[in-house]
Amino acid sequence: MIAIGSDHGGYDLRIQVINHLKERGFEVKDMGCPDKSSCDYPVYGKKVAQAVVSGECEKGIVICTTGIGISITANKFKGIRCALCADTVTAKLTRLHNNSNVLAMGAGVIGPNLAMEIVDTFLDTEFSNEERHQRRIDLIED
Repeated sequence: MIAIGSDHGGYDLRIQVINHLKERGFEVKDMGCPDKSSCDYPVYGKKVAQAVVSGECEKGIVICTTGIGISITANKFKGIRCALCADTVTAKLTRLHNNSNVLAMGAGVIGPNLAMEIVDTFLDTEFSNEERHQRRIDLIED
């Protein structure tokens, strides 16, 4: 299951990503926000991070206008490796090298077509399991 959350700035893109994920056959847990009314991104970044840390969801996606604030929020939780991606190369490499479990995107930075490519790349790329990358992840977690 994929947890997804956004603030008002990421609302439209979140809805598009949810529809895309469902079309691909993923089960999605929508953590909000409820509409485009102004709200605080930390609330939704926290909900997604907690769902991933608890094991309720395998991975998470967080979206705000830039992706910066909500990614900072998600990364406050032990066990979360949230990567802010604005292209498919970083989405692929963060999975291969960092085994990132939460993807952050900026709705005001990328358009929906690119966002779906980033989501697909992130979800379809497995961790490399190379010793050097695992060693570095272990150092991050310590």
